[in-house]
Amino acid sequence: MDFDEAWRFLDNLQFFTIKLGLDSMNLFLERLGSPQKKIRYVHVAGSNGKGSVSATLQSVLSCAGYRVGFYSSPHLSSVRERFRINHSFIDEASFARLSRKIIDVLQDDQITYFEFTTTLAFLWFAEQNVDLAVMEVGMGGRLDATNVITPLVSVITNISLDHQEYLGDTIDSIAREKAGIIKPEIPVVCGNLVVEAKAVVEEICECNHVPLYRFRQEFSCTPDGPITLRYDGISTSISGITLKLFGHFQYENTAIALAALEVLGQKGFAVSDETIRHGVGQVSWPGRLEFMEIQDDIGQPRQFLLDGAHNTAGILALIDTLQHQFSFKKLIVVWASMADKDFAGCLAMMVPLADCLIFTRPDKNRSATVEQLQACLVEEQTKIVLACENVNDAVKMAMKQASPDDLICIAGSLYLVGYARLFLCGEIVNG
Repeated sequence: MDFDEAWRFLDNLQFFTIKLGLDSMNLFLERLGSPQKKIRYVHVAGSNGKGSVSATLQSVLSCAGYRVGFYSSPHLSSVRERFRINHSFIDEASFARLSRKIIDVLQDDQITYFEFTTTLAFLWFAEQNVDLAVMEVGMGGRLDATNVITPLVSVITNISLDHQEYLGDTIDSIAREKAGIIKPEIPVVCGNLVVEAKAVVEEICECNHVPLYRFRQEFSCTPDGPITLRYDGISTSISGITLKLFGHFQYENTAIALAALEVLGQKGFAVSDETIRHGVGQVSWPGRLEFMEIQDDIGQPRQFLLDGAHNTAGILALIDTLQHQFSFKKLIVVWASMADKDFAGCLAMMVPLADCLIFTRPDKNRSATVEQLQACLVEEQTKIVLACENVNDAVKMAMKQASPDDLICIAGSLYLVGYARLFLCGEIVNG
């Protein structure tokens, strides 16, 4: 089996929606030698921000000289993006070989896409003998395939309405799913949770005798410059930390990561203040409030902001960033949404900012149609709308509509961002 064959096999698993459940997942992993038990972990859940927090942890710990695995989802253009050790993504040969190993053990049993990739991450990280692996929850937490681990610290970034069809339609129910990663006596670091979610997390931590470290209570951060922050932590303070990622919410995400690092420091993973400053300044998280400047066909610059925000909290963060961290003459928005998302609500927030709105459709099976998106608008709003189902053509259309003083914002779906980013600057994974 080569890499392309392994990837095709994995893609076909998207048709299986039956989850193994954690008991069955553990039994399956036992047949593979229980690789998940050979690694130490940080486990990261949350509605938004878990990728940024995880990327910050990975960057700082790598700068400190540790061999750090990082498992994330979804990917933008290559499945290899989900598996990383320090600055290297999994190579094609290892992906194919470990996929073959999983398939051979699986035999006629069914497994989902995410269970397969999680298993592959465990196998690769164990084989490569990482010092620590940062594992990002796929969805929820309680029944997520990653929840077979016992981490050194559990992180819950924030909790808002998302994936209601799977997690419940109230903050309380979603909080209980995400708080399902909490293990007895394992420390928890959490962000600035809304009241209902905070109550759930505090209740579960108390029942499990878990040390709980909360943003704005046990730790906090404050700006000490235009793009720098001061971290006042559980037992230490660090100033002059320069942020590379856009978005005011990155102050909180960075503080959450630094609090988790403090807990890890108590467990043998020491990191100096200077390494923290260097590591935070090196964080990269493609497709999430990612700014780039691209030349058009005649060499004129076009400014782009790519963001995979697809729920209310994410769109609000995008809007805040556009209003407070960017200046532009016109805003051209290229937009797509998955059909199972609240695209009407998200669009209602974005449309007032747009001078031109271009609808497209990256996935013919799962994306909302251009007609469905247009139906969300009132007649007056449709005057700024253009449509182009092909993502590459939609991006070209946006470049023709823009001048060097304008900003092209590509948002609404990580699938859209993945296709657009591939067109604009190629693969994230090289070699």
